[in-house]
Amino acid sequence: MNRTTLLQEDYWKLRAEATWGNAAAGEDLVALRAENDQLRRALAGRAGIDQARGMMMVLTPCSRGTARDLLVDISRQSNTKLSEVAAAMVAAWEGKPLPERMQRALRRALRRLYAEGPRRDPPPADERSR
Repeated sequence: MNRTTLLQEDYWKLRAEATWGNAAAGEDLVALRAENDQLRRALAGRAGIDQARGMMMVLTPCSRGTARDLLVDISRQSNTKLSEVAAAMVAAWEGKPLPERMQRALRRALRRLYAEGPRRDPPPADERSR
């Protein structure tokens, strides 16, 4: 069985040529490309957030949920997108200084975490039913 493999660019060019003259299909193609680009950006940002969450779990011995809450808290306090906070945390781990506003937000978030004392996250859904 022979299989033809097309590079992604070639596929889109062929697809665009096939829909030439069909405005509705061309509009669908544009919408699908935009959605695909958006999903790619979201996945790329997600990897950074997961990496920063793991760093928070190691540095502040806490659960995944608590680590994410800390990152969200830092994001809100510093008025910065969560993906940007995560990228800055990873860069700080690699030696780049954390921006001052994020340093202040991190200190406040950690103070609040430790003032609350130990916190238990709810068990995963599959363990609740047992």
